[in-house]
Amino acid sequence: MKIAVTSASGQLGASIVGHLINKVGKDNVVGIARTPEKASNLGVEIRKGDYNSRPDFDAALKNIDVVLLVSGMDAPEKRIQQHRNVIEAAKQNGVQKIVYTSIIGDEKQTAFSPVVKSNRQTEQDIIESGLEWAIGRNGIYIEPDLEYIDHYAKDGEIKNCAGNGKCGYTSRGELGYAYAQMLSENDHNGHIYNLMGEAITQLKLAELINEVYGLDLQYNSLSVEDYAEERKAELGEFMGTIIAGIYEGIRNGSNDIESNYELAAGRPHKDHLEVIEAFKRDNQTS
Repeated sequence: MKIAVTSASGQLGASIVGHLINKVGKDNVVGIARTPEKASNLGVEIRKGDYNSRPDFDAALKNIDVVLLVSGMDAPEKRIQQHRNVIEAAKQNGVQKIVYTSIIGDEKQTAFSPVVKSNRQTEQDIIESGLEWAIGRNGIYIEPDLEYIDHYAKDGEIKNCAGNGKCGYTSRGELGYAYAQMLSENDHNGHIYNLMGEAITQLKLAELINEVYGLDLQYNSLSVEDYAEERKAELGEFMGTIIAGIYEGIRNGSNDIESNYELAAGRPHKDHLEVIEAFKRDNQTS
């Protein structure tokens, strides 16, 4: 069985490739990347695939049995057709199964909702494709908070608009493990899984980071409007709006839902403290 992973040069795609190698062997894994050179270190065959190019995927998916479609990072209005390029190429090439990395979130009430809504459309396109399928709805990555640790330490606080809302955090490593099972095992066909760990508040996140890093971070809640303005000033209109929308969804309870991680992975999600400790070890400089 030949399994292809799109966006293999990205952090999630690379994690999935690594876990697949451990499970099915490198000869059965193909990475697909818009810029193949950026994925050359993965130790598997790499093929070119730009989501905007249907011909790319007509070639990239030849002799592939299962494909992992990593949700694109483009604007919501562009993603649906980009994903359809992969789905249609999979059908043309006789691919048997598609696994899709979707996302948890509110479809209607936040600035992040257009992204969620576009993902739901791709979910529907896959379900209606006539192929076998499995879908994961990813929780929020914990890594960006940990990559921002120097800024938090300088400010002495974590500041956003999530309030007392709970967020089911996960990590790219945990997701990579779960998707390797979903890709290689047929028991997951026809299922949609919420892939995340325990739902926690921002105050709890601060406490966990303090425990691992020896800090004394506080959590301060902003209004949605104030946080959106702050993020847009730092990250630009599009990304700032998206980030604020994610935290607004947390505030509204959209990320405090039941996790199906153990059903997908065959084991419980790692404790957030363990994930944070592993991140610190892996990113320590000598």
